[in-house]
Amino acid sequence: MKKVAFYTLGCKLNYSETSTIGRMFEGRGYQKVEFNEKPDIFIINTCSVTENADKKCKKIVKEANRINPDGYVAIIGCYAQLKPQEISEIEGVDAVLGAAEKFRLVDLLGDFVKSPKQSNDKAIVFNSNIEEAIDYHTSYSLNDRTRTFLKVQDGCDYPCSYCTIPLARGKSRSDSIANVVKAAKEIAESGVKEIVLTGVNIGDFGLQNGVRVETFFDLIKELDEVEGIERFRISSIEPNLLTDEIIEFVSKSKRFVPHFHIPLQSGSNKVLSHMKRRYKRELYVERVNKIKELMPDCCIGVDVIVGHPGETEELFLETYNFLNELNISYLHVFTYSERPKTHALSIKPSVPQGKRAERSKMLHILSDKKKRFFYEGQLGKSFSVLFEEDIEDGQMHGWTENYVRVTAKYDPMLINETKQVKLTSINDKMLVEVEEVEEFVVH
Repeated sequence: MKKVAFYTLGCKLNYSETSTIGRMFEGRGYQKVEFNEKPDIFIINTCSVTENADKKCKKIVKEANRINPDGYVAIIGCYAQLKPQEISEIEGVDAVLGAAEKFRLVDLLGDFVKSPKQSNDKAIVFNSNIEEAIDYHTSYSLNDRTRTFLKVQDGCDYPCSYCTIPLARGKSRSDSIANVVKAAKEIAESGVKEIVLTGVNIGDFGLQNGVRVETFFDLIKELDEVEGIERFRISSIEPNLLTDEIIEFVSKSKRFVPHFHIPLQSGSNKVLSHMKRRYKRELYVERVNKIKELMPDCCIGVDVIVGHPGETEELFLETYNFLNELNISYLHVFTYSERPKTHALSIKPSVPQGKRAERSKMLHILSDKKKRFFYEGQLGKSFSVLFEEDIEDGQMHGWTENYVRVTAKYDPMLINETKQVKLTSINDKMLVEVEEVEEFVVH
């Protein structure tokens, strides 16, 4: 029995796909092991959102070669679709598979036999034009018994100036509602209590063969009826696709939690125009205000990019002040990174790397302040916490429905269970301490 190990770089979508490909291997008789257990096969699922992600791929390949010099190394994912020839020249790589091929790697690569190489040999490459990546593959992670990432959509039709995802994953396409519900029921049977819906642009759910046959609103209404899952969480949704009906539905939902992650990218309309985003900041304010009107304790996370070409000091400060005044809970800050074949490369002026780093630091500090302010606003209130198997120094951790990270004294009976607690104080690790509200009962 050959042993196979996986390493995933990048987003939750990649994790869901890696997990699914892992189950494909197990179904063919392979033994799934950890990366450091000297596997016969290494599968590295890559990201290419930033230049740093490319460098990480090369580092992981080097580590795989160190662990087992005779191991077979296959690279899949976004970086593999965008730069297959470049990857094929990395020492120790045996195969590179693009977006249309990654779910067929067991068939394409046969017995994963490492062939003797001369010094100038390159890895074998299976890489079609991205236009051929039209199939949809249902995927979900099952490596965390508390929470699962369930892919509902893939690809993107939005030509944002800084982004390579349409080049790496192809056009927007979706699973059917029936298939997503079926997957959710399978996940429920495994004992998982929370499902995070993920995709490249999940608000665009419902496109099949370029035709919209269903909507994201239709999907969440159906998922709200799935027994066995206590919580559904929406991973990220574009502000122009986050409708009033979705917000209103979540506010009354049985299972969808009060937590939205809404990409903003810039608080300047001029920069948003450079980025080719499909909204202005005024719409973003409307979305935030609507959420807070219906769900005052709702957690709102924000993606923002600093240092995009054309972002002057004045325009950055416009973003900073916009975010400072906005009723949000935390930021995910990304430093702009030049990506080949993107429109942003033609926009001037370019922002110096030092300025990008300085702006990133300012927003990270702002994010910490926003998070503390949000947490402080939740103290004294009662919430349900889903506890995880995450134990440190006799303490266990979990998340409230509105995404507050809590810590409590370790109790093995609480793992993968929800308990009603009162939030009492914030410790020096930015974790919220709790006291029991209800007697714990095993379900």
